[in-house]
Formats: sequence, structure tokens, C-alpha cells
Amino acid sequence: MKRNPLIPFALIAALGIIVMFVFSFQGLNKSKELADAKNGGKPAQTASKPEDIVKQSCTSCHGDQLQGAVGPNLQKIGGKLSKEEIQEVISKGKGNMPPNIVPADQAAKVANWLSKKK
Repeated sequence: MKRNPLIPFALIAALGIIVMFVFSFQGLNKSKELADAKNGGKPAQTASKPEDIVKQSCTSCHGDQLQGAVGPNLQKIGGKLSKEEIQEVISKGKGNMPPNIVPADQAAKVANWLSKKK
């Protein structure tokens, strides 16, 4: 019986892939600890004012002045949608916007703030 010379290489490759997955999952679990350490050992602070929440969570898609970028323009969104409709979009997502970008209590604050933009 002759052995296939590629089997040891395949086993080493499979082992390497398994090790890579194990280390990547360990790294994901450590990311919060690293963020806290970068913050002086304190947990990352969440914004409490609606303007700060929007700046932290929304401007990357909607632009720094809410003028629209990847996401739509929100400068006059209160004239188009009610507070409840805005909160539903924040909570459930719509189109390219994923759901639950911010926690429910912050979503209510942001929806109230955005509903006044007319």
C-alpha cells in the first residue's frame, strides 16, 4: 500500500485553519477589555444627550450635519415622519439601516430629538 504524500500537508492546513478560528474568537472576546483598557480602565461611556447619541451612532451614515451620505438626509425628518415612526425605524431598521443601532431608551431620546427637526 502506498500512502498519499499530500495527506500530511492537508492535515497541517486543517490544523492551521482550526487554530486560526480559535484565536480569532478569543480576540473577539477580548475586544471589549481592550477598549476598556484604552479608556483608562473605565468602561466606555454611552452618550446621554440626543445630540451626542446621534454624533456617536448616526453621523457615520447620515453625515456630520445629518445632510445624508450612505443614509438619507435627516435634517428635516420631523416634517416627514412622526416621533413614533422615527423610533420604529431606529428600532426595526429600514432599507440599508440595521435594527437596534442604539438601545431602546436612547432610541426614544433620538426619535424625540429628530422629530423636532422640521
